Amino acid sequence: MVYLTMEYLSGQPLSQLLRAPGFAGKPYAEVMPIVTGMGNALAYAHERGFAHCDFKPGNVFLTDAGIVKVIDFGIARVFQKAEEDVDVTVFDPGTLGALTPAYASPEMLEHLDPDPRDDIYALACITYELLTGRHPYNRLSALQARAAGMRPQRPANLSRARWRALSNALALERAARTPTVGRFLSQFGQANGGTRRAWLIGGGIGIAAMAVLALVGVRNWWTVAPGATPSVAAPPADIASAPRPPAPVAAPSADAVAAALAAVPCSALVGSLNAHALAVQGYLSKTVGPAQLKQTLTALPGVTEVSLDTQPVESDKCTLISAFAPYWRAHRHAGGGAAIRLAAPNAGPGAMLVEGDSLMVDVTTAGAESFVTLDYYSLDGNVVHLLPNPRARDNRAPANYTATIGSMGEWAIGKPFGTELLVMVTTPAPLFDTLRPVSEPADEYVAVVKKQLEQASARSGPGKIAVAFLQISTRPRKH
Repeated sequence: MVYLTMEYLSGQPLSQLLRAPGFAGKPYAEVMPIVTGMGNALAYAHERGFAHCDFKPGNVFLTDAGIVKVIDFGIARVFQKAEEDVDVTVFDPGTLGALTPAYASPEMLEHLDPDPRDDIYALACITYELLTGRHPYNRLSALQARAAGMRPQRPANLSRARWRALSNALALERAARTPTVGRFLSQFGQANGGTRRAWLIGGGIGIAAMAVLALVGVRNWWTVAPGATPSVAAPPADIASAPRPPAPVAAPSADAVAAALAAVPCSALVGSLNAHALAVQGYLSKTVGPAQLKQTLTALPGVTEVSLDTQPVESDKCTLISAFAPYWRAHRHAGGGAAIRLAAPNAGPGAMLVEGDSLMVDVTTAGAESFVTLDYYSLDGNVVHLLPNPRARDNRAPANYTATIGSMGEWAIGKPFGTELLVMVTTPAPLFDTLRPVSEPADEYVAVVKKQLEQASARSGPGKIAVAFLQISTRPRKH
C-alpha cells in the first residue's frame, strides 16, 4: 500500500471566496496580504528551480488562522537555470497533467519550456480577480485573448503605479512580463524592510512535488514579542494625481473580431463592424448562449454594442459544426453565396416536418463552378448521402446555380424525431473519387471528410470551399 500523508488544513480554497455569490472584489488593503502570501510561496519554489505550472485559485488555501498556503504541486516542473547542466535528465510530471486554460500563460499553452513568468501570469490573474471579482480576460485562454487583442481594464480601486505593476505581470508576451515574483510584489506595494514570513508551500503528487515538499517543510515566522500578533505593514499611500479623461479606444480590427468568434466553442459565427457596433450571425451552441456570447464580445476593446442573429445548436451537433465551421467562416469572409433551404411547401422559418413528409431542399451554389456534396445527419448517428448517390451521380454545378434536390416520395421523414442537420459542401474538384454508401456512421464519415477538406483547402484555399447548414425539426404524425 502506497500512501502520502499531508497536513490537515482548516479553512477554504481561494476559489470558494472568488466564486461566492455577489463577490465583486475586495479593497487593496485586504487583497495585499493574500497576494503577498501567494507571491512569497511561489518565490520560494522559484528560488529552488521549480515552477508550479498549475497556479489557480483552487490551489491557494486560506486557513482559519489567516495563513495563505499554495498547494498541489502535482505537475510542478523544473525550469532550466543558466548555470545548470543542460544535459541533466529530470522527471517531468508536466507531461502527465493538464493545464487550467484561464490561468495558463500563452507559453504554457504553446508547450514551451516552463519559466517562473508562467506562474507570475497566473498570480496576476488571481490578483485582478481579488480586486474586481472578475477575470482580466473574461476567462478566455491567454491565446484567445492575445488573438483578440484584448486589454484588461484598470480596476477602479487601484492607483496608476500599482496598475502599471499589475498590467506588466498580465502581459501576454513572456518577454514583456515581470521577470520575478519579488519584483512584482515590490512594485505592487509590498512594504520593505523588517523580517517577513516565509509562507508554507504545501501538498502535491509526484517526484518533483515531493522534492518541493522536502525543501519547504519548515516554517519561518516573524520575530514578535510574546503574546503579540504579527501584522502586515500598511501599503504605501497612493500618489494623488488629477484625473485625466480616458483616451478614446479604437474599434477592434476585423482580424481581432474573427479570432474572438472562432474561439467560441461549438459555433460557426461571422461578424461585421459598423464603427464600434458589432453584428454577429451564424450558429451558436445552447451551452454558450446569446447572453454569454454578448458578454464575451463586449469585453473586446472598442466594442460598445453587440447584436446577434444566431441559430441555437444542440450539443450533439458540436462535432459537426466544429468540423465544418472553418470553411463556413472562410466562405462567408470571401463573399458567401452558397445556401440551402427547405423547398416548398415546407419552406419558411421555423418549419416543422412531420412523419411521412417528403424531404426536398433548394440549394444554391457558390460563385464558381463546383461539385456539390449534400449530406443528411440523422439523430440515429448515421449520415445519408443525398448527393451524389447511386440515382444522382452527377453533382457538377455551374456558378450561382439553384436546384431542388429530392422529389415527392424520394426521401420521407421517419424516426427518430427531433432536430437534425443537413450540410452542403461545394468544392472545386470532386470531394471523393468514388461513391460513398447510401448511409454510413456519421462519426467515421466526418473524420474522412475533414481529411479530404484539408487536402482540398491546401490545393485551392479555404475560401474556395463553400459550406452551408440547414437545421430541420421533425415530429411524429398524430394518429
